[in-house]
Amino acid sequence: MHLPELSEGAPGIARGAPALEEVVAARGLTKRFGDFTAVRGIDFSITRGEAFGFLGPNGAGKTSTMRMISCLSPVSDGTLSVLGMDPGTDGPRIRARLGLVPQEDNLDLELSVRENLYLYGRYFDVPKGVLNDRIDGLLAFAQLAERRDAKVDDLSGGMKRRLTIARALVSDPEIVVLDEPTTGLDPQARHLLWDRLYRLKQQGVTLLVTTHYMDEAEQLCDRLVVMDGGEIVAGGSPRELIASYSTREVVELRFLPGEQELRAGQLASSLSGRAPRIEVLPDRVLLYVDDGDALMHEVHGAGFRPESAIVRRSTLEDVFLRLTGRSLVD
Repeated sequence: MHLPELSEGAPGIARGAPALEEVVAARGLTKRFGDFTAVRGIDFSITRGEAFGFLGPNGAGKTSTMRMISCLSPVSDGTLSVLGMDPGTDGPRIRARLGLVPQEDNLDLELSVRENLYLYGRYFDVPKGVLNDRIDGLLAFAQLAERRDAKVDDLSGGMKRRLTIARALVSDPEIVVLDEPTTGLDPQARHLLWDRLYRLKQQGVTLLVTTHYMDEAEQLCDRLVVMDGGEIVAGGSPRELIASYSTREVVELRFLPGEQELRAGQLASSLSGRAPRIEVLPDRVLLYVDDGDALMHEVHGAGFRPESAIVRRSTLEDVFLRLTGRSLVD
């Protein structure tokens, strides 16, 4: 493999593979730790060039699944194929074709930006001439060309995250595994990273993403699965999941403290089922509907005067909370 000439600062990877080629396939995939089963016989497949997400609360089994795909943890039961190979017997060959972006940056803080990329490339035995050209392209891609000689310890959090992603690309991987890629970053840094990842996907790189940010999953993922208790409870594109598990819009009504339960019951009676689902939270009442403005007109017509009211589109977060619940999982 090789990293072709870059366009507009984005690395490109020539693939020429069938559009729907499976690069990861799991059937009955299971992971046990002693008597505890973290992943319970799940099935999924990932095609070349797509961005695929694993969502779920803490303890859902997503990290265990990603570690098996990354050949960092053995499969307990079922079958798993990565790039047409078995992680149990072909782990080193698979890892050579993966780029791993861990949740916590593990850069060498005492080295410069360029030195971090160079040492990682030599670890993968990338020839020096090829590596130097590749580093130049990756620095442009990560918007770090002007900081190439800066010590990593002096970089901002967003710069370190971009460097970690650039480092994962030094070996010209076919699959990039990203664990919580934008955790702790400000909105500007997050959006810049989304743009960089979108460029990667455009060039044919397969992305595997775990994230707790539902807006990030909507932005990045072509398809995703929601995991809970070690099982896949739903899967599809973000739009398909919203259509299946939520409504087009959500009306949020805030009443005086302590009134939410009472007002929700009154709303349910007055609206006669025109809100398919009503959810009561400590600080507001959510009405799931297809036409929020029309329902708001009915709410006011029935004499309700909430402290505040908004109409918004339904999001992947609504789906996620409906499938996995709102209780905190440690």
